Amino acid sequence: MRDKSKNRRWSLLWRTVFLLTIFVVISQVVIYIWVQRSVNEHFEQMDSEIITHAAFNLRKRMVSLEDHIEPFTVSKSQALIDANHLHSSWLDYDLKTLISDKNGNLLSSDPSNFINDLPADFSLLQLLQDYRDQQFMIKINNRHYRAIIITHQEVLAFIALPIDVHHQYLIQFNRQLSLILIAITLLLVSVAALSVHWGFAPLATIVQKMKGINLQRLDERIVVGDMPLELRPLTESYNSMMVKLESNFESLSRFSDNIAHELRTPIATLSTQTQVMLTKPRESDEYIEQLHHQHDTLKQLSAMINDMLLLAKTQKELSDSQISHVDIESLITKLIDYYEMIAEDREIIFEKSGDFKTVLGDKGLLQRLFANLMSNAIYYAASNSTIMISATVLTSSTSLNAPKDDIQSPEQLWLRITMTNRLDKPLNQIEADKLFERFYRHDKTNTMHSGTGLGLSIVQAIANAHNGKVSITIKDECLFEVAVKLLIAR
Repeated sequence: MRDKSKNRRWSLLWRTVFLLTIFVVISQVVIYIWVQRSVNEHFEQMDSEIITHAAFNLRKRMVSLEDHIEPFTVSKSQALIDANHLHSSWLDYDLKTLISDKNGNLLSSDPSNFINDLPADFSLLQLLQDYRDQQFMIKINNRHYRAIIITHQEVLAFIALPIDVHHQYLIQFNRQLSLILIAITLLLVSVAALSVHWGFAPLATIVQKMKGINLQRLDERIVVGDMPLELRPLTESYNSMMVKLESNFESLSRFSDNIAHELRTPIATLSTQTQVMLTKPRESDEYIEQLHHQHDTLKQLSAMINDMLLLAKTQKELSDSQISHVDIESLITKLIDYYEMIAEDREIIFEKSGDFKTVLGDKGLLQRLFANLMSNAIYYAASNSTIMISATVLTSSTSLNAPKDDIQSPEQLWLRITMTNRLDKPLNQIEADKLFERFYRHDKTNTMHSGTGLGLSIVQAIANAHNGKVSITIKDECLFEVAVKLLIAR
């Protein structure tokens, strides 16, 4: 598992570096193409201006010599060449010039040996036909030229500018630019890899904390301020998860201790009673009386086990097959009819008021919920008092006691059922909040109600399983109010 975790971490690391590398390479290629194109355009523009300037000067000389030498002869051609030599720029740029008649017969060249470099199939007429008054690229004797052909009456002039130097410069420039971009790419990828590695480094702290979790170290937390901003939500979620785990573990530990304590007493009682009865022969009446005592103890154990099984059953939400429409008014009325006989002994009466709606839920579980509430109300209420049961319809927007974790639409309606009774002894709110703890009994001296201390825990579990809520409010220390909120069926 450790190797898999490490491999996943490095897999994520290198995938991130790979994506950053792709981004850097693409950006560098775009920069390379843009720079190369810009340099090429610069050289092309410069060469074009040189050729255009040379063609302008040559046309000007043609016009000035036109009236002095007639007809067009080699001497006139040479005069044009000599006139162009007056411009030092031609020498600076190593311009090549060919002069021919209108039939394409070469008359002269500058420099004079340039005519010897021409290929056998060289034809000014063909070039004139293909590129009339337009600049073009041509290769002569393995050298690259930018050229133009101009005409004037009986004269054809071919002007060529060698651009080999530019080609060599571009090749060298491209090589150097490529090396620079490769170096920059490697540098950026290295920086990105190091940055990503540092960015994932705080995760190692979380991993180490998680590896060190055990029953004795559930209280350890990660300092949120030591984490980068991007990882702080993760750290806060981790700490929140650990708080819940610690709380649930402590609750489970208390529950286990309480179970052991609650089961130990009746089992020890049964064992002691059995051993006493077996010490000597006894009368049948004694055996019968002892069996009745053991039967009562076994009933208590059975009730406790059933309650614990019910708690386990209600730890999760109800399935769709368990949910149905439950007539709460009819259910509570039947329970009141049943508990009235018990309440009469202490002169306690029930009063029911309000609009009881049909709710969504499991009828058997809801019956157990309200039965537990009524049973507690009767046994802990003051004698000659009234237990008031009322119902109120609430909306999600107006309900102040709506569960915080529920995402509810404003159209949902909730039924709030309140059961209020006057206590025989004062009780404060802090003590009342503990009543939902499992096996907790506030008045352990009360012999009238020998319960297991799971009644209100079961009530809370059933309400939570229905996505509802139950709460206890103490008013004037003697008025005990239990409120249950359930979703109304549409």
